[in-house]
Amino acid sequence: MSYPESAPARRPAVVLMAAGVLLVMAVAALAYAVVDLVVLGGTVDAFRTAARDTSASPEQIDDVVTLLRASAVLSAVVAALSAPVLAGLALGLLAGRNGVRVATWVVSGLGLLAGCCSVAVLIGERAAPLQLGSGEQAVAELLGLIGDAYPSWWIPLNAGLSVAQGLGYLVVATLLALPAANAWFGRHRSTAPTVPSAPPAFPHTPHQPPPAPPYPPR
Repeated sequence: MSYPESAPARRPAVVLMAAGVLLVMAVAALAYAVVDLVVLGGTVDAFRTAARDTSASPEQIDDVVTLLRASAVLSAVVAALSAPVLAGLALGLLAGRNGVRVATWVVSGLGLLAGCCSVAVLIGERAAPLQLGSGEQAVAELLGLIGDAYPSWWIPLNAGLSVAQGLGYLVVATLLALPAANAWFGRHRSTAPTVPSAPPAFPHTPHQPPPAPPYPPR
């Protein structure tokens, strides 16, 4: 007697949407890393040109340029490394791995926190510029020129990407917590192959001699 094979469960729309959002964020991270490095050269040139009109020494200008380059390279590296992580999470979600869903929640929480911090830093720099002592007035002038050295669209783009990043992580985490996603990942977890357990062993009983026959009557 044969039993009909059950048809494989289709991925719910919420899982497909979550994976799609992660893939879009991965592509955006790679694009940001490339644009960040491309913009760096023109930003450094514009900064050096504006720094000539300040009271800063050439050594101070070089120090700020080094800081500017290190910050841009670090941002590009972080964005480039996050792209394969996001793509791997998307593929794991499509494969129905519940552990990847948990890892996605962790990454989403960290990414949401990072996005909020980036927006807070950008707003803080605009609302309350850095104040230094009178002996470091030249450094304060140089730091105030960094924002103007970037293209006019760069700062709004960073702010928009930070907000979009936070919203993207929030959407992904919410989609993976919906009942349809819970049922689908639970199905994959319950259908995992299990190793059959050994049959229970019977307790060993020591050998007992047969009872002696009754003593014959005389």
